[in-house]
Parts: sequence; C-alpha cells; structure tokens
Amino acid sequence: MTLSEKQTGVLKGMLVGALTSVLFIVLGVCFNPFSYEMTIPLIDRLAILGYSLILPLAFLVMSVGRLAKHRFFTPEDIDGSGLSSGSAKAKILQGLLQNTLEQFGIALGIYVIWSLIMPGTWLSVIPLAAIVFAAGRCLFFWGYEKGAASRALGFALTFYSSVVMFVVLFIHVIVNVSI
Repeated sequence: MTLSEKQTGVLKGMLVGALTSVLFIVLGVCFNPFSYEMTIPLIDRLAILGYSLILPLAFLVMSVGRLAKHRFFTPEDIDGSGLSSGSAKAKILQGLLQNTLEQFGIALGIYVIWSLIMPGTWLSVIPLAAIVFAAGRCLFFWGYEKGAASRALGFALTFYSSVVMFVVLFIHVIVNVSI
C-alpha cells in the first residue's frame, strides 16, 4: 500500500510524537528529575497531581473561551451549534475544543491513577507529561487549519504521552498486584 502525501506527513508527526512521549516517560521513571522520594504521603501525591493538571486544564478553559468569544461576537453563531449550522470558524473552534476535551479526559484519568498507585520516584512523569501535553496542544492549535500533517505532531504529543503512561501503568498493575 502506498501512502498519500498527507498520510506520510501524518505518519511522520505521529512517529516523532510517539518517540518523544516515550523519551519523556523514560526520563521521568529512570531519572526522577523532580527528585521525589519513594514513599510520598497521599496529600503530597495529590498536590503533584493538582499542580500537574493546571496546564492541561488551561488548554481546555482556553478552548471553551475561544469558542464562547467567537459565538458572542458572531451573530450567525451566537445561538450555538445545536441551533445553527455554524460558520466555518465556529466549526474549527468546536473541533479544537472537542479534541482538547477528549485528550484532557484521557490525561485526567491516567494522571489520577498514576498519582495514586505508582512508586513515588515515578511521579516526575506526571508533570513531564503535562508539559508534553501543553506543547502538543500548542502545536495542534497552530497546525489545525493547515491540515492533518500539520497537526499530527501536536496530536501525537498530547495523545501518546497519555497512552504510554497508560501502558506502563497497566503493566505495573499486572506485574505488582495479586488478587
């Protein structure tokens, strides 16, 4: 099967994003750049989680705000997507919001579970993943209107940082939990 030019561009972005995500997770697990102790009280784990959610949540808030501002100042969009067909700009902003909400939901669940059950020395992964999430969202927003290849790296950084964490988390649970 021959890939189209767009598919090749998307594949390159996805591969770079996936590899970058793996590198950041490995960095957090193996080098513990925030120097967290092995045993961390629950309140401190929750604080790490809380601080780490600020960046991803900021992108969700920004996405909602951008669409709300557009709707307020655009008469054909002010009634919302349920009551109008939506302008091209509203559809773009809705797409950005929808994808950001999806990515935030995935990251939130994984960050919470990671913060509660993973070894303390592995908790550096959460703030690192949040930074990768933010970088990914910036690239995704920047490239969205330019097409799939232009937004692929941003999507991949956001998505694969969570997916890699999930895979590591899943393996950790299987290896370390006996029922």
